[in-house]
Amino acid sequence: MDPVTISDRKNELRALLATIKAHPEHDCTRERKRVRILNEMIAADEARHVRA
Repeated sequence: MDPVTISDRKNELRALLATIKAHPEHDCTRERKRVRILNEMIAADEARHVRA
């Protein structure tokens, strides 16, 4: 199994946001929670690169 990269996380985030946008009538609670987690992970990675 390949390790998950920041690019994979960004792709997952884009897919989730597209799903939420395409189906606003659905309960997307789990998707929105995952979006928050992915945003935190991406922000942490970007902050790490800024400090380096």
